[in-house]
Amino acid sequence: MQAPRSRPGDLQTRLDVEFAQVSDVGRVRRQNEDDFGYVAPATPTQAQSHGWLFVLADGVGGQKLGEVASRTAVENVSSNFRRSVGGESHSALLRRLVQAANHAVYEAGRAASPGGIAMATTIVACTLRYDRAVVAHVGDSRCYLIRNGHATALTRDHTISSDQLRAGVITAREAAESGNRHLLSRSLGNDLFVSVDTGEHLLLPDDVLLLCSDGLHNSVEPRDMSQVLGPTVDLNTAAQMLVALANQRDGSDNITVQVIRIRSVERIGMYRGRSYRLQR
Repeated sequence: MQAPRSRPGDLQTRLDVEFAQVSDVGRVRRQNEDDFGYVAPATPTQAQSHGWLFVLADGVGGQKLGEVASRTAVENVSSNFRRSVGGESHSALLRRLVQAANHAVYEAGRAASPGGIAMATTIVACTLRYDRAVVAHVGDSRCYLIRNGHATALTRDHTISSDQLRAGVITAREAAESGNRHLLSRSLGNDLFVSVDTGEHLLLPDDVLLLCSDGLHNSVEPRDMSQVLGPTVDLNTAAQMLVALANQRDGSDNITVQVIRIRSVERIGMYRGRSYRLQR
């Protein structure tokens, strides 16, 4: 198990965050195929030009080198975020970074052996800047927003049953009971190009964002997540509690969580694509 880490926002900016993250192999598998990372701004200027990045990936089980696929995706997104041009739209940036990570995983699979190896991974990435979070994802790793005691999923799983539900082919109950509920319809590394879903969300003080692999959300309900992630709980303790709860109820998969609490935000407005600070 990797110990969770927490770092309070220490930059002299109005966006102030603290976080913890932990990954566990679970009770059944011998190897952890999840990976995760973050990029923190080093200066107040970077906090406004680039912001924060959190990223989590889950190597696809049943395929070879899942741990290589997830690590490749996380490292690629993180390194490209560090090199990105400041001030770029995070929605456009994350789509570009995830596409680049897809290509990196695809090429890593082709180079892994003379005939190539099919490797794939899910990914969920979240950037924070000013008073906004932008979330991009492919696969069934999720991002939740916990606000006022309620947990809301900001992502929609790319699985066969979820796609059928959105198309109206099956009901919510049928989707929950479907044998295809864990079968991915989209992941990084299978093809040269992948469709990336993104969403932008307004942040409020005391919001908590939870990024997680399916080892958590397959066994821990949103109501349990919101209870564990209360307004005064220590994030290191909460991250450990979520992993322990997933292991207690199932533990058949790797479990990875990143928990981010928004202490304060810098409110901004937008005019013709440019941000400006709102007067208090």
